[in-house]
Amino acid sequence: MRFPLADWIDGHADCRYHLGGSGMAPAVRPVVPSAAAVRRADPELLRAELAEDLHVAPTRLFLTHGATEANAWIVHYLARRAGPRRPSLRVRLPEYPPLVDVAGAAGFRPARRAARPDLALLSNPRNPEGYRLRDTELFRWADGARALLVDETFREFARSPTLRDDAPGLWRSGSFTKFFGGDDLRVGYLVAPEAAATEYARFHGLVAPPLGAEAVAGALATRRARDRIRRRVEAIWRPNRTVWRRAFPHARELAASVFFDRPVRPDGRTVAERGLAASVLVCPGDLFGDPTGVRIGLTRRTFPRDLARYLAVRDGAPSASAR
Repeated sequence: MRFPLADWIDGHADCRYHLGGSGMAPAVRPVVPSAAAVRRADPELLRAELAEDLHVAPTRLFLTHGATEANAWIVHYLARRAGPRRPSLRVRLPEYPPLVDVAGAAGFRPARRAARPDLALLSNPRNPEGYRLRDTELFRWADGARALLVDETFREFARSPTLRDDAPGLWRSGSFTKFFGGDDLRVGYLVAPEAAATEYARFHGLVAPPLGAEAVAGALATRRARDRIRRRVEAIWRPNRTVWRRAFPHARELAASVFFDRPVRPDGRTVAERGLAASVLVCPGDLFGDPTGVRIGLTRRTFPRDLARYLAVRDGAPSASAR
């Protein structure tokens, strides 16, 4: 058992019409580094290259085993700084559940709408909604928060720059998981605010286990192969997005490989379970904090067929088992 969303997807992976996943694996094969590359793997080189991509000093970038681990270290570090009181949190629902859950595990409690929270956190591009908040829209939502954590795991889909770096208290995270299909690579990172980087480095050195040589070498090789990977991703992602647009002509433009279909009747859980009876896998919205919809993924070559089957089930077609 990992967490409810992953358990839902893995527990129904045999569905014929698969719209559950949000990353490009298995459509994009991972880059396998050579034995020589593993022997000379240098985590400081990986830090430097990722920092260059994100236009920050390498001393502000820290390697992790994925974005969820990065987010966990950030929120635990910020919770320690809050002292004996329980820190407050602002979240924009629906939201990727581990992002919210790690904050709760660190002791953060939801803040009142008008309160000045200790932390505001969200994914951008949004998971499960799929669109990207403009910087002005994002900072307006986070206004008043003492710290802001933005998970940018889906940024490569949008080909968008990282969030601008002039906001005090801004933390960012990302990984190789979604766009690069690097589920097995297990490499992520976080970027600390300049003012907190030295203090955070001491905390990170105490709690965060180092990456193995194979993970470092794989991440370096994947980064250098990103143009080839992008062509492979876009050969799937672009046509699927065109099919999606025809089905949802009035929806906000997608910047990531997911979409939150809402409202559905009578609710997202019922529609998701109705889908299972027809061998259609979508993710119920209550897992993301919004029971009115379901999340669908646009990552498979079979998406046009799978989406058509989902729409038929959602709109009331007979749900006889197709397994």
